[in-house]
Amino acid sequence: MNEVLFGLVSSYGLPVVAISAFLSCLAVPIPTFAVMLAGGAFAATGDLGFWQVILTAYVAAMLGDQTGFQIGRWGGASVIAALSHKHARARLIERAQNDIRKWGGIGVFFSTWLFAPLGPWVNLVAGVVRMSWLRFTVWDFAGEAIWVTLYVSLGFLFGERLPELAELVGDWAGLISSLAVTVALGALIVRKAWHPSGTE
Repeated sequence: MNEVLFGLVSSYGLPVVAISAFLSCLAVPIPTFAVMLAGGAFAATGDLGFWQVILTAYVAAMLGDQTGFQIGRWGGASVIAALSHKHARARLIERAQNDIRKWGGIGVFFSTWLFAPLGPWVNLVAGVVRMSWLRFTVWDFAGEAIWVTLYVSLGFLFGERLPELAELVGDWAGLISSLAVTVALGALIVRKAWHPSGTE
């Protein structure tokens, strides 16, 4: 899959970066990190412009997030119900709902890069619960800046070994997400231990 995406970026350049970034923010299963790595790698060789890749991926990701947010806002709870018929998807949506309830805008921020698989569902839920558009956009703006800059820069710096880099980053992203979930759960357990129900 990654090799196919590398070939598409090589042949078609920025449109592939834009389409993959936009669709991945709407829960289409595209490994966009690999596309951005490839964009950075081709920028290092001079085939693409470094800042053009970053700007294209960033604007497309923001548009994808805003689309998901507006779908949630206008579709309401019926959208959540329609999308929750698959068990795995229902679990992601439930987790996104919990994140929004607990963390609000910070949940949006971390879902764009640290918990990227949750991102599309957090966008949707943020719209459903009527989070302020400005609040959503500010946190989303900050999070997507990290996501895009990180992966494009890695591709730019280490793109001469692009296939190995994509495999390593894919494993690393999964590991980081798992560690982050573990840390978050640990923090909640400690918080509950220090503040038992009814004593806060």
